[in-house]
Amino acid sequence: MSTSITRRTTAAALGLTAALLLAACGNPDDGGTTEVAATSGGKTKINISPDQDRVTTAKVDSIAAEVPERIRKRGTLEVVDSSGSAAPLTFYATDNKTVIGVEPDIASLVADVLGLELRINTVSWENIFVGLDSAKYDVGFSNITVTEERKEKYDFATYREDNLGFEAKKGSGLKVTGPEDVAGRTVAVGSGTNQEKLLIEWSKENEKAGREPVDIKYYQNDSDTYLALQSGRIDLYLGPNPTAAYHAATTGKTEVVGVYSGAGSTLQGLIAATTKKDSGLVKPLADALDEVIENGTYAKVLQRWGLSDEAVTKSEINPPGLPKTDK
Repeated sequence: MSTSITRRTTAAALGLTAALLLAACGNPDDGGTTEVAATSGGKTKINISPDQDRVTTAKVDSIAAEVPERIRKRGTLEVVDSSGSAAPLTFYATDNKTVIGVEPDIASLVADVLGLELRINTVSWENIFVGLDSAKYDVGFSNITVTEERKEKYDFATYREDNLGFEAKKGSGLKVTGPEDVAGRTVAVGSGTNQEKLLIEWSKENEKAGREPVDIKYYQNDSDTYLALQSGRIDLYLGPNPTAAYHAATTGKTEVVGVYSGAGSTLQGLIAATTKKDSGLVKPLADALDEVIENGTYAKVLQRWGLSDEAVTKSEINPPGLPKTDK
């Protein structure tokens, strides 16, 4: 992939960070909201109450007819999502039980187009894939990155760009642009994620170059990670850039000090609806996503979560993904 694509990726990620740079705390008086700065220079008020009033769209019979018969007869779209709270992707509303975020909203639009009732099932990250493998769930909407390794078992229909964010304690003075900037640093990351894969690769690159490896740490949940960050037990936390930017904006205690494509330096990473390989569902998913992109409801969903900079212009089926790790 060309240098121009790498620059476009960096610019997009930096734009997303800017889009979420400023925030105010949630206001109980207006039903539970928070505000983030929009790319237009104004502010986007985000509804974090259980009463979501989601963006909806109409069923498209021709696309609904593409859905495998067993799912059409059942009448539901069984969506699996991570139970980890990661605003603005997937998290819990102010009642601490209603699942909200950009991922459920996009899944809801797809279910609308397919004429199916949306059912969101929240499980731990690793159980997303266990459930897809067993056909317990139809599709994963959980900030899942397309990777070459995952493509061996799953089909993908893309719907957002994937950018990663390095989060540090506010005022740390750190800046991350490449492997050398994390050499010898203590960095937390989620196990089994593409962020972890990237960080391991960077650590190996550092060792090959005669630099110190990365001291990689794992925590059970985000709250433990952020406690470690504030106490200085870790230098950085690598996670999805939307989550990092949102957390920095709403707490004022951290800052995003580097962004990177989820597919590496030469390829724009992509987030996708994920279904078991050859399940027959990937085409209707992609067609449904193209429908909502074209009719404008997709843009409304991204805007309401402050994520317009991660928009794609079409859904791609099984595009190039994060390369396999070199042995």
